[in-house]
Amino acid sequence: MSSKKPKILIVGQTPPPHNGQSIMIKKIVDGVYNTIQVFHVRMAFSKSINETGNVSVLKAFHLIKVVLLIIYYKFRFGIDVLYYPPSGPSKTAFYRDAILLVIARLFFNRVCFHFHAAGTSELYPNLNAPLRLLFRQAYFHADLGIRLSVLSTNDSLLMKVKREFIIPYGIEDATQFIDHPKKDDNQIVLLYVGLLSESKGVLRMIKACKLLKERKIEFSAIFVGEFKSDSFEQIVRNAIDAFELNGIVKFMGVLVGEDKFKVFSSSDIFCFPSFYEAESFPVVLLEACCFSLPIVSTSWRGIPSIVEDGKNGFLISKPDIVALADRLEILIRDKGLRTKMGNTSRDIFCSRYTISKYYENIEHALYSI
Repeated sequence: MSSKKPKILIVGQTPPPHNGQSIMIKKIVDGVYNTIQVFHVRMAFSKSINETGNVSVLKAFHLIKVVLLIIYYKFRFGIDVLYYPPSGPSKTAFYRDAILLVIARLFFNRVCFHFHAAGTSELYPNLNAPLRLLFRQAYFHADLGIRLSVLSTNDSLLMKVKREFIIPYGIEDATQFIDHPKKDDNQIVLLYVGLLSESKGVLRMIKACKLLKERKIEFSAIFVGEFKSDSFEQIVRNAIDAFELNGIVKFMGVLVGEDKFKVFSSSDIFCFPSFYEAESFPVVLLEACCFSLPIVSTSWRGIPSIVEDGKNGFLISKPDIVALADRLEILIRDKGLRTKMGNTSRDIFCSRYTISKYYENIEHALYSI
């Protein structure tokens, strides 16, 4: 390869909304690199989670704008590589990706797909013949694929990606940014952070809280994030009323930066019972590890790459409310186990998932293309 720095055009959403993919794309855009040059065309199809997946005239115009900006950047700055994050197993998002990529790939000899969202390839068997052709034109034969975990959906395989890197996320050590409040051992705090949706396990966690309350266990539960929809929010709030959990469960909305870190720091157990369709490698689990929290989560997609059952938390293999409540009860009742598993979480974070390791691996992969 020549000494000239490859120029990479990052096409992707950055916050808002605040979710794992947009946060990590922003980190890549903001990175400082020695061997590559990074440019960014921001996708802004959704300002909030509620808008995700909706079709509108404004989004159609924005799609045209993004395509034109990609072409402009290509020729204005002599961009070498198109970097794009396929959007997961959503047919609506597939149509957007397909239109954008079929046009954009006409102008780029080299393409990198970063699979922040898993499961894009799962759409393919369910498409009719014309849509399969469109899928192949948009997604097949990219030069580089970046997957977050060997346990995540192998989208690169079906899409016939020429070369693949496995690069797990890495984040800053947020503990350095705040003073740690003293935790009250008499009031155990369960924490959930992420999209508030059914497939993320929010209702399962609410039902597990009901079982814990019936077992006369003292605890509180905090949910941080935005509801997927107004209708789902109403379902959740109706359940809380029916289960008489209003004094136990609290919703904090979207928190970022120091406000979010303070909630992590003042909590005792992180609960993330997700079977989300596009789940890949949840950033919130890295944040929980960073703050030395034991974790109760699921054996789903890339989650077991972060949570090792019996070591830094517990994993449940199916949407089992009783099993979820049982694992939470074990940790609530056993302070020594919470401390031991929390320390292991911290060790896992420090050894595998720092931001410096992430930048080093991303730069190496993008330079290699």
